[in-house]
Amino acid sequence: MSAPAKIGIVTVSDRASRGEYEDRGGPAVRAYLDRVLKSPIDVIAHIVADETGLIVETLIELSDQAGCCLVITTGGTGPAPRDVTPEATAAVCERMLPGFGEAMRTESLRFVPTAILSRQTAGTRGSCLIINLPGSPKAISECLDAVFAAVPYCIDLIGGPCLATDPEHITAFRPGS
Repeated sequence: MSAPAKIGIVTVSDRASRGEYEDRGGPAVRAYLDRVLKSPIDVIAHIVADETGLIVETLIELSDQAGCCLVITTGGTGPAPRDVTPEATAAVCERMLPGFGEAMRTESLRFVPTAILSRQTAGTRGSCLIINLPGSPKAISECLDAVFAAVPYCIDLIGGPCLATDPEHITAFRPGS
């Protein structure tokens, strides 16, 4: 049996990082992954403040040192001055994948008109896919539903492990399958 795939979850929140606010985003991402993935996973979770340098350090640590094939961030994607997650993601990624953000915003617009204010994005660093999500647990599930069918194939293309999804929840798309 192969080793579990390593997946990072990064909650970006000043208040949660100081313990003033319960992190609901990180646990929502974990619950989503537990529901849709059949492959064994080893999750590494972090909570960091809305500081570009901290986010950059955490993304590099998870992709380069920990060997995560997927890192999902939650929070810091809005237009407020302290929302810097997309900038930190762009700073560490070798290739940006704007289609992820486009698909997530399109899906979110079905539910809230303020979805156009979200700046979530995705990109790759080595054999790691990094995806930014909003902080709302409801939005996390909606956004991941919009893009997750493409995630396993993207990870295949960048040299990561093969992730299997539970077809009762999400069917991973792989050409020729």
